[in-house]
Amino acid sequence: METLKAVLKNKDIMKKIYFTLIVFFIYRLAVYIRIPLINPQQFGDMFEGGFLGIMDAFTGSALSNFSIIALGIGPYITASIVMQLLKMDIVPLLKEWSEEGETGKQKINQVTRYLAIGLAFVQALGMTYGFHLESGGALFEWGDPNFLTFTYLALVITAGTAFLLWLADQITLKGVGNGTSMIIVAGIISSLPGTFTSLANDYLFGATSSIAEYAVFGIIVLVYIVVIVGITYMQSAKRNIPVQYSNRPGSSRFKGKQDSSIPLKINSAGVIPVIFAVTLLSLPQTVLNFIPQIQESTFGLWLNEMFNYERPLGFTVYVVLILVFTFFYSFVQINPEKMAKNLQKQNAYVPGIRPGRETENYISKLLFKITVIGALYLVFVAVLPIIATIFFGLPGYVQIGGTSLLIVVGVAIETTKQIKTDVQGKSYTGFMK
Repeated sequence: METLKAVLKNKDIMKKIYFTLIVFFIYRLAVYIRIPLINPQQFGDMFEGGFLGIMDAFTGSALSNFSIIALGIGPYITASIVMQLLKMDIVPLLKEWSEEGETGKQKINQVTRYLAIGLAFVQALGMTYGFHLESGGALFEWGDPNFLTFTYLALVITAGTAFLLWLADQITLKGVGNGTSMIIVAGIISSLPGTFTSLANDYLFGATSSIAEYAVFGIIVLVYIVVIVGITYMQSAKRNIPVQYSNRPGSSRFKGKQDSSIPLKINSAGVIPVIFAVTLLSLPQTVLNFIPQIQESTFGLWLNEMFNYERPLGFTVYVVLILVFTFFYSFVQINPEKMAKNLQKQNAYVPGIRPGRETENYISKLLFKITVIGALYLVFVAVLPIIATIFFGLPGYVQIGGTSLLIVVGVAIETTKQIKTDVQGKSYTGFMK
C-alpha cells in the first residue's frame, strides 16, 4: 500500500504508466485493422484450442481477426531463443559479441531483429498460403491469388510485426516493464474477459443451466485463483547459496569476512520450456490440417496420436519435452562453470566448498535439485488446463489458461519490482537534494 501511494505521488512514474497504457490502446486498435483482400468468415472455431488457439491468445485475438499484427511478436521471441542457443559456442562470433558488454549486446539485438523480420515474412507467407488451402480456396474475397498476392500479404503482416517491435521498444524506453513481455501480457489479458464471459454464458446463463453447472463454474474460477496464488509464490521462490568474501589485503576497510548470498530461482527457465513444447507438438498438427490427404492416412493418424497432447501418447511426449527443455534452458541461463570462475575472481567462496571445480560441481548439483522442483511445477501448470478440460468437459477457448497465467503473473512480478526500484531511486534522489 505504501508503494502504491508513493507511485501515485511520483509524477515521472505516473507518466510512464500513462504512456504504457496509451501504447496498449494503440496495440488494441491495430488488432482490428484487418489484412486486405481476406474473407475472415471461413474458419469458424478453427482458433479454439491447440497451437492456433495459443497463438491467437498471445496476439490478443489478432490472428483470428486476420489483423495486420496477426503474428504478434512471436517471430521476435523465436529469433531471441535461436540467438541464445547460437551463442553457446555454435557461432563463435556471437559468443565474442556476448562477451563485449553493452556494445556486443547491441550488435546481438540488431541481428535478432533482422532474424525476426525474416522469420515473420516466412511465417506470414506460409500462414496465408496454408489458410488458403484450409479454406478450400475461399480465403480471398475476389479471384484466384497468385505468388505476388501472397507476397504482398506477407509483407503487410511483416510490417505489422515490425510495428509491434517498435511499440515494444517505446515501452521499454519510455514506459514501465519490458516492452516485449508487456505486449504479450496485453494480448493475453485482453482475451481473458471474453473467456470468462463465454464461460458465464455457457454455465450460468445457458438454456439448460443447472446447479451442477453453477458448481463447475465456481470450481473453474476457484482453480484460476488458486493457480494465480501458486504461480505468484513459485515465481518468487528461490534458493540462496551462502557466499563469503575473504580478506582483501592492503585495506583495513575489508578486515574480516563478508557474508553474502547468490539467489537461484526455483523456476529459472520461465515459460520458455512450455512454449517450446507446445510449438514442437502443434506444428505437425497444423501442417496436417492444411493437407487433408495426409490427415486421413495411417501416417496422419499416427502423427495425430503422437503429437496431440490430448491423447495418452501425445500427453506423455508433452510432459517429457517440458522436463527436458526446463533442464536445458535452466543450465543455459545459469552457467555453473562461469559462476564458479566469477566467485574465484572476486576472492569469494561457498563455506565448506573449495573454489574452482568443487564449487562448480556444488552449484551444478544444487541447480539440478531445484530445477526438478521447477520442472514439476511447470508440468503441473501446463497440464492443468488439459486435465480440467477432460474432467469438466470445458470448451477449447479455456485450454491455455495455465500457460497464459504463468506469463501474466511472471511479467507482473518483474514489472512490480521495477516500479518499486524506480520509486526507491526517486525517494533517495529527493533525500539527497
